[in-house]
Amino acid sequence: MLDHDLDLLFRALGDRTRRALVERLVRGPASVSELAEPLTMSLAAVVQHLQVLEAAGIVRSEKAGRVRTCRIEPELLRAGEHWLGRQRTTWESRLDRLGDFLAEPPGPSEGSTT
Repeated sequence: MLDHDLDLLFRALGDRTRRALVERLVRGPASVSELAEPLTMSLAAVVQHLQVLEAAGIVRSEKAGRVRTCRIEPELLRAGEHWLGRQRTTWESRLDRLGDFLAEPPGPSEGSTT
C-alpha cells in the first residue's frame, strides 16, 4: 500500500457526507438515488461525492440500464484500518511507558543535599 493511496483514503473520508455514504454502503450495495434519499442535497451533489470515493478506490459503481449501483471496495479501507492499528499500538506503548514513569516513586532530586 502506497502512502498516496492512504492520502486519497483519508482525504475522501475527511467529509462527513462521504463518510455517511460509506457507512450506508458497508451494509450493502445501493443505487445512487437510494444513497441520495436521506441526504439534504441534490442528486448531482451526491454524484460528485461518489466520484471522489470512486477516485480514491473506496467505492465502485456499475450501471445497468438507468440505475447506477454502488458498492464498497474493502481493500483500501482494510489498508487504512491496518495503518491506524499500527499507530494505535505505538500510541498505547508510549502511554504505557508514561504511566509506568509517573507511577514510579520520586527519587532524590539532583543537586539536593541531605
